[in-house]
Amino acid sequence: MKVSVYRKEHFNAAHRLYNQAWSDEKNEAVFGKCNNPNFHGHNYELVVSLRGEIDPETGYVFDLKVLSDLIKEYVIKKFDHKNLNLDTDEFKNLSPTAENIAVVIWNILRREIDRKFELKIRLYETERNFVEYDGN
Repeated sequence: MKVSVYRKEHFNAAHRLYNQAWSDEKNEAVFGKCNNPNFHGHNYELVVSLRGEIDPETGYVFDLKVLSDLIKEYVIKKFDHKNLNLDTDEFKNLSPTAENIAVVIWNILRREIDRKFELKIRLYETERNFVEYDGN
């Protein structure tokens, strides 16, 4: 019997979507206002899901306090109130789209969480725009 547990956190970050191989005109056409040379920001909502067996001793799939601490230590401290393009190593050469941010977060947390748990990242860039990544 597998159960999914979820932890929701948030962080605020700025970014610019820009492909250096393209002209300014093409970047503007593809990315629009997300290509602002002075950057723009989002209030990201992050939902981390773990799926696994219920531990018969604790009744937990995974201790959500531990999950919260992992997210804060390895994700929030790294990205909150940062310019993703300029302040993070992860996005020096990778466009900080919501898709790429979700994959980066998944990779960070995957190193910290036992592989017996299925890990899924859902990242809301706005209330209506979100992405999800499960490692596949």
